[in-house]
Amino acid sequence: MSTSPELNVADSRYTDAVAAKFGVSCCYCGRPLENDRAAIEHLDGMNRFRAGLYIPGNVIISCKKCNNEKRRDDQLHELKLAKSGWESFLSHDSTKCGGACKTCAYWKSVWPDDSQKVKNLKEARHHISEFRAEYGQAIQLSRKAQPSLHKELEKIYRECQTFATSRIKGAIDQVISSLAIQPRR
Repeated sequence: MSTSPELNVADSRYTDAVAAKFGVSCCYCGRPLENDRAAIEHLDGMNRFRAGLYIPGNVIISCKKCNNEKRRDDQLHELKLAKSGWESFLSHDSTKCGGACKTCAYWKSVWPDDSQKVKNLKEARHHISEFRAEYGQAIQLSRKAQPSLHKELEKIYRECQTFATSRIKGAIDQVISSLAIQPRR
């Protein structure tokens, strides 16, 4: 697959490549996707911690269950099991986490047999790694951009928090004030 700069995730060549690699199955658990239960998946999550981009090699399809479960890893400030959220998500094989790990419990519900679970998680990591290798130029650009993006996203997040806190306080003060000055009847 060409990694030409003009290729983007909306390009039919890209969507065809995703379909050729993963078919109509979730990129993580391999279960069949249903039209109402498929989700656009950003392997490197698009949030302030992962700073993923909407680029070829980072956007694929998963089931909604896996997409929701992966957020647990994506929302961590620091990952302990792998360098990226998707790799961390697929590394919860019950050998590295404590007994209360919700992601390990999720994978146990998908594959109750431990040896099958370990095998399937490893295969999913391999499949995704192979796919991303086809888009090395875009992935490399994303990796170079992430440190700067992290700083900018943290700044934006803090500004949004300050704005929201100020607006909430203003709304509360306004409501309290309007209730306190109403004449008695």
